[in-house]
Amino acid sequence: MSLLIFLQGCKVNYSFTGASIPPNVKTININYFPNNASLVAPSLSQKLTDELSDRFTSQTDLTLVNKGGDLILEGYIKDYRTNPVSIQGNDQAALNRLTITIFVKYTNTFDDTKSFETTFSKYEDYSSSQNLTAVQDGLIDAIVEMLVTDVFNKAVINW
Repeated sequence: MSLLIFLQGCKVNYSFTGASIPPNVKTININYFPNNASLVAPSLSQKLTDELSDRFTSQTDLTLVNKGGDLILEGYIKDYRTNPVSIQGNDQAALNRLTITIFVKYTNTFDDTKSFETTFSKYEDYSSSQNLTAVQDGLIDAIVEMLVTDVFNKAVINW
């Protein structure tokens, strides 16, 4: 009987996304992620912040708040760069790589052992025959999606 009472007190909410959030955690505060990279894509900060907010509110029961959340997500865009990759025999790059790196500080006010500060980095390659400005929006969409998945998984998925 006492085991049954103990087990009932250890309830954790699970979602179809695999998120495991204790029932006493109700709110999340996601601060704006400014772009501190030397190269700036104008819409990147807003896109990243919006996508993080959308992911946490659509795939959990958390309520987004402007201040004082049970969970707090903050950070900045650390790096945004393009580099040549896949160099051919004539010293020309067949592909270029767009890399976006973000720094994230996640605070769990109920369980500090779940809090973290870490850097996430993702990239997408594109043909060197293409101009970055022509493919940039699609590349950013793909990279932001991967970054948001990594942040979400680290924050609320128990691996």
